[in-house]
Amino acid sequence: MSAPLLSIRNLSVTFATGRGPFKAVDGVDLDVDPGELVAIVGESGSGKSVAMLAVMGLLPWTAKVTADRLTFDGRDLLALSPRERRKIIGRDLAMIFQEPMSSLNPCFTVGFQIREAMAAHLDLSRAQRQARAVELLELVGIPEPERRLRAFPHQLSGGMSQRVMIAMALACKPKLIIADEPTTALDVTIQAQILDLLLRLQRESGVGLVLITHDMGVVAETAQRVCVHYAGQQVEMQATAGLFRDPHHPYTAALLAALPERAHGRLLPSIPGVVPGLADRPKGCLFSPRCRFATERCRTVPPPRQGAELGFALCHTPLVDGAPQRKEIAA
Repeated sequence: MSAPLLSIRNLSVTFATGRGPFKAVDGVDLDVDPGELVAIVGESGSGKSVAMLAVMGLLPWTAKVTADRLTFDGRDLLALSPRERRKIIGRDLAMIFQEPMSSLNPCFTVGFQIREAMAAHLDLSRAQRQARAVELLELVGIPEPERRLRAFPHQLSGGMSQRVMIAMALACKPKLIIADEPTTALDVTIQAQILDLLLRLQRESGVGLVLITHDMGVVAETAQRVCVHYAGQQVEMQATAGLFRDPHHPYTAALLAALPERAHGRLLPSIPGVVPGLADRPKGCLFSPRCRFATERCRTVPPPRQGAELGFALCHTPLVDGAPQRKEIAA
């Protein structure tokens, strides 16, 4: 069995704030194999993006990143110097950000920004970089690529800007792409086009893909495995089919119950309350104030990590066939 392309164990990210330290990511584990598509889902504020920005080395100086293991393609990312990390980021490991209009530099043309990555990482002449940029825009479905390369970001639509971001991510033929909610700012029809494009390119090139998304429908159709995050913690990780058939963490079950196709009444079920912040984090399970299965132990004792047969659920009483396993309380 080959080693995973990306391997993370016990990743934590703590920010220094005026009110004390805040742990935005707490004990996340993740392996991604070459060519695999792994989805990360969860509410806003669950630490999905922060965890992946930590992998990319793009967090501000106020963030403290720790991990038992954080390796990419066999290299320890935490042990690399900034110069060594820059040789990997953008070439072998690329990221597509949420907001293309704020991720593209408004002062430079699209062509300059695509060619810049190639100039930094690939041994290509100016003419070869230009030809590759044209090829990339054609690949992502942008008409008149030569003219679009001369355009500035404000001259492009949101959907076209996102296609440019995908082209930039593909420029150096990376081994792994992290797509951070790549359709957030787009209308529904353009969202479908961008996702179809990204998934087609992933299948054709064999690149690994970590897809951060809120869209469980996309997850069901595309991902091999799903990681569910809540309040900075990874609360469940399962193969996609198993997660949709039998979720083991109450939060995962509540997310799936809110899908329109699973709703049985006129109103969609909702999860009461909000994700805890810095000042209101529970003493025990972070989901306990919102969980209908919570016991007194859940409210006072941090939950254990279950085994693979229970989806690595971070829960005292994981669900099986929709019912909590109360015997775990006495364990």
